[in-house]
Amino acid sequence: MHQLLKATKALSDETRLRILNLLLERECCVCEVMQALQISQTRASRNLSVLHDAGLLKLRKDGLWSLYSLDQEGMKENLLDLVEAVKKELRDNEVAALDRERLKEAKRVGSVCAAKFAS
Repeated sequence: MHQLLKATKALSDETRLRILNLLLERECCVCEVMQALQISQTRASRNLSVLHDAGLLKLRKDGLWSLYSLDQEGMKENLLDLVEAVKKELRDNEVAALDRERLKEAKRVGSVCAAKFAS
């Protein structure tokens, strides 16, 4: 029950739902999340960390980048069902659709990311 409680608390925030929406599309680094959601590096990192700690995401390092993706292999079935419900809910959401469109243009820009894209 503890893992389910942690996951539902993590998903009770609009920013984290919007991040999950992006990660349903593809793996992202912090700077891509920043650009797509038009948020600061601190806010993107903090919310990615909450989702990761809740067992919804996995993290891998690739050079300069920390890349986040859904941990579909590591999630229990009940969490997969929860993520699927979020996906269905966000499918026709205007904000989520706009975020997905901005994600298509987002770039991995390295160390200049925070200064260039912070809102």
